[in-house]
Amino acid sequence: MSEAQPDSEDILGIAERWLAAGETVALATVVETWGSSPRPAGSRLAVTNSGRLAGSVSGGCIEGAVADVAKQTMASGTPQLLDFGISDERAWEVGLACGGKLKVFVEKLG
Repeated sequence: MSEAQPDSEDILGIAERWLAAGETVALATVVETWGSSPRPAGSRLAVTNSGRLAGSVSGGCIEGAVADVAKQTMASGTPQLLDFGISDERAWEVGLACGGKLKVFVEKLG
């Protein structure tokens, strides 16, 4: 159930509503990019323990990996900094154009 919104403030608003409704929520934020990256620094993805998503940090299988880590972060309460990088040859397979790299910070909200 994706509620993709282009504006980071909308993502925070959605996350706030989910928290108010009793959901457990994690927020993933792109904190650094190098080379070509589909989403700029500051892009956010909100994830609930029940599997709801809003926003985007990259696309491709990186988004799925971030959602999996978000669920771990909700369970443990421990924030995580994820580092993704890929060679030019595999870049399109995973959703990073031209060998881009990015760092994503994942934290539990509430």
